[in-house]
Amino acid sequence: MKNKPDIYLASASPRRKTLLTQIGITFQCLPIQISEVIHAAESPKQYADRLALAKAQAGWQSAERKEICPVLGADTVVVFNEMILGKPENKDDGIRMLQLLSGNTHEVLTSIAMVQDERIAVACSISRVQFREIALVEAEAYWDTEESVDKAGGYAIQGKGAVFIKKIEGSYSGIMGLPLYETALLLKEFEV
Repeated sequence: MKNKPDIYLASASPRRKTLLTQIGITFQCLPIQISEVIHAAESPKQYADRLALAKAQAGWQSAERKEICPVLGADTVVVFNEMILGKPENKDDGIRMLQLLSGNTHEVLTSIAMVQDERIAVACSISRVQFREIALVEAEAYWDTEESVDKAGGYAIQGKGAVFIKKIEGSYSGIMGLPLYETALLLKEFEV
């Protein structure tokens, strides 16, 4: 294994780590904390793009970054009726989100950004996810698994939450948190 990473990942997400490993990218993580406040009149795509870029830029400026290789940032948002559903604040919020999504179709936007010196590139994957009807007792039982605690929209497609999904259109990996098609394009652009 190489000592030098191909890229830095401005995230501690286990899903993003798994997806990068899946495509053979050597990386080091730079867990980045940024404000995730939605700006007034900001569209969901603008929000996701801004956060992905802010994470990549913060990673580039991090004292922990030792190499000059690119930094990849990503942000995933779940959108229902133009409303961004972030990570649930508590059980009631998590169940409320699942009940909103129940029997409906929503969008999952994952924006990625790559930064190296003055070079910046941003891409966004937009997928549509259709949920089956979810009974309140199912939503409560799902919350109790703790899988949804730190997930946008209150569910995980790669886990037990998959039982709620009737149909997807778009990128499975994008819904997980890192769209591999768009990521590969950025990696190529940055000669990784």
